[in-house]
Amino acid sequence: MTVDPAVLTELSNLRTRLPELSGSVLATADGMVVAHDAHGIEPDSLAALAAAHLALARRFAHAVNHGDLRESVVECDGGYITSYTAGPNALLTLVTSRNANLALVHLEARRAVRRLERVLILQAPATVRPEIPAQAAPLARRTPMATLQSTFRGR
Repeated sequence: MTVDPAVLTELSNLRTRLPELSGSVLATADGMVVAHDAHGIEPDSLAALAAAHLALARRFAHAVNHGDLRESVVECDGGYITSYTAGPNALLTLVTSRNANLALVHLEARRAVRRLERVLILQAPATVRPEIPAQAAPLARRTPMATLQSTFRGR
């Protein structure tokens, strides 16, 4: 897959504007790396984990009727992992050190996402993200053994 030079330039510019940035990965919503500027971080693993986190965060947003997810922040002892939706089928994930100015990270990442969305729209064929069901099916109910008929317990 050929990566648009504008995408690589945008990721490189993010590193310049955010010196605390350890790595950035642009990935599809299903966890495939589109482009990355990650040194010392495995981009494939980060993309897969970010996609799983994105799916869960989207469920959270819909569960409380807050609309579409835009971004998510994970704060760790060593720094931050921030993910931003980039259109319906992509996400930008940034890994920063603990001393990063989170407000500046958000500002720069949001600007980068707007520019990346324009590039991604021009590249990708129109695909529709599957809708998240408004009400998830209830989990199967478990029946305690003591309440089952004795004919079933003996088997």
